[in-house]
Amino acid sequence: MSETIRTLSLIMVCAPLLGSILAGLFSKILGRKGSHRATIGLMLVSLGCAIAIWILVIFHGGSYVGTIYVWGLSGRYHFDIGFMIDNLTAWLMIVVTFVSTLVHIYSIGYMADDDGYTRFFCYMSLFTFAMLMLITANNFLQLYFGWEGVGLVSYLLIGFWYQKETAVFGSLKAFLVNRVGDFGFIIGIAAVLTYFNTIDYQTVFANAQRLFDANTTISVFPGTHWSVLTVICITLFIGAMGKSAQMPLHVWLPESMEGPTPISALIHAATMVTAGIFMLARMSPLFELSQTALTLVLVIGATGALFTGMVGVVQHDIKRVIAYSTLSQLGYMTAACGASAFAAGIFHLMTHACFKALLFLAAGSVITAMHHEQDLRKMGGLYKYMPITYITFLVGALALSAIPPFAGFYSKDAIIEAVHNSTIPGHTYSYYCVLFGSFVTALYIFRAFFLAFHGKERIPADTKKHLRESPWVMWVPLIALAIPSTVIGALLAYPLLYKANSLFGNSIFVLPKYDVLKGMAANYHGWFSYALHAFITWPFWFAVSGIFTAWFCCWYMPNIREVITRRIAWFYYILVKKYGFDDFNQIVFAHGGRRLGQFFYYVTDAKFIDDYLVNGSGRAIQWGARMVRRIQSGYLYHYAFAMIIGLLVFLGWLEITDTHIGLFKLLTSNYFTVE
Repeated sequence: MSETIRTLSLIMVCAPLLGSILAGLFSKILGRKGSHRATIGLMLVSLGCAIAIWILVIFHGGSYVGTIYVWGLSGRYHFDIGFMIDNLTAWLMIVVTFVSTLVHIYSIGYMADDDGYTRFFCYMSLFTFAMLMLITANNFLQLYFGWEGVGLVSYLLIGFWYQKETAVFGSLKAFLVNRVGDFGFIIGIAAVLTYFNTIDYQTVFANAQRLFDANTTISVFPGTHWSVLTVICITLFIGAMGKSAQMPLHVWLPESMEGPTPISALIHAATMVTAGIFMLARMSPLFELSQTALTLVLVIGATGALFTGMVGVVQHDIKRVIAYSTLSQLGYMTAACGASAFAAGIFHLMTHACFKALLFLAAGSVITAMHHEQDLRKMGGLYKYMPITYITFLVGALALSAIPPFAGFYSKDAIIEAVHNSTIPGHTYSYYCVLFGSFVTALYIFRAFFLAFHGKERIPADTKKHLRESPWVMWVPLIALAIPSTVIGALLAYPLLYKANSLFGNSIFVLPKYDVLKGMAANYHGWFSYALHAFITWPFWFAVSGIFTAWFCCWYMPNIREVITRRIAWFYYILVKKYGFDDFNQIVFAHGGRRLGQFFYYVTDAKFIDDYLVNGSGRAIQWGARMVRRIQSGYLYHYAFAMIIGLLVFLGWLEITDTHIGLFKLLTSNYFTVE
């Protein structure tokens, strides 16, 4: 069975790469249709292999951990490319390939009129390949390859429309912010190699307890001693903060909206941003041994869950509302990992992948119908023109708001309860953040829903004449995503979270003292009872309050929004300015870095090196040459006079020297007399 899983994994990973090569290098031969057929066909092959692997692993207990080939040797270290196919990997394979395949199909309609059609399919398949390499890795080298691979392709896709200045700015911002996170990530990998003498997952995990028991420390700052495991976990988490957009490295994710909508769905749902959450779950054997690292993960995740969601309330771009929703939901997943409820974090990743891809693709359907208009203030009443998009967007909004029995309820409610029951320091603050986040989540997504689909029509006349439902190639993926967004939570909550032998198996490690999900399992009595129990819980009523507030302010009494805005103008200004993160980065890092570079250019390069050293050397030689030319006059009496002067100087020097030598002998004779 292991060899079968190995072969299927190779096909699954390489199929999107082959599709990318065909669409990228042979697009002139294949044409537009041939390119999308090749990439989609190979994505279906990848999805089929992922399903087969999932069946073998989940239902037949299969697994594979091994080396495919040796990448390099350096002294006693060897670096391999290999696979680690276990329960966690099997679930992520399904999520990545399923969502990516649907996004590929959807893109046929969305990108139909774009000049970069084949290039787009090339990038998307390459994106999927990089993510699959990341989740199948059995060592930190391959993890880092996939990590940087998704970062590179996200840069290409965010800046896909490179003629737009905002797209170029957004892609560059994403690239630079991720460099900050990846700097910490590579330091963490280097620390793993230094203290474990290997980068193989199994060996590192097997020796983590030994390193913890040895209480090995490192001096991070003078006079301080930190646990090596804590330093490794924190530096790895810094990498996750970049990829999964956690505060303060979250600023790049809203800028990803500058790319085409299908790639926004792929980045936000199944690739790139989920890489950090997956990494935290994969590294659970390390993080469980560092309470300090868990506290950091918990607090930062919960903070992002609340505060980034609040920014989404004041956005007018329909895609940016959903983008800030992703920031908030990633905060929930991160908080779950910090509370040692890694299974709940991955479960929410899975449900979120479905309903977030659904929301983005539904938003893309709206944008296409509106002739690429994204401003919610220019929409309204779209439910009459786009019934399928309307219903699927509503399903996604209900799932995101954690309304039972939709998928998001089972995963998100589990996270809130896990944080509440956690014993990790900082859990009280974190609980209130994720609890109030329930209200904020429902408020911003239903605000977008009511502004776009209900209320007074604010659609331009020329757009309204051609307004209709999107073609089938776009709404079929919407329905395909709406189904799991409705039922996947009820189907998988028990076997993934509360069952004694979870379907995650041994792929996630949790210490008994931190195992909050085990305590929650006693109160789970089936999906229906769990849904009914929601009616007496705070998260449910916070979510309902958010929906009611959005309905009241955006549909029933829309004029009240201006009144509220005036009353809390200072708070509204803070949210519009996104807490000042963007301005701070622009002033301090962007403009400050540019001015520092200009200073070094003008002072160090232009003045000191060019003017003083390079040109100064030339000027000194010229001055010396002029002096020598004046001495070489050609008159004989000048030369005779110079010789006489030189002779007198030489004789004077000899006289002075002899006098000094005689005086020295006289003074030292009494001290160095030889008997």
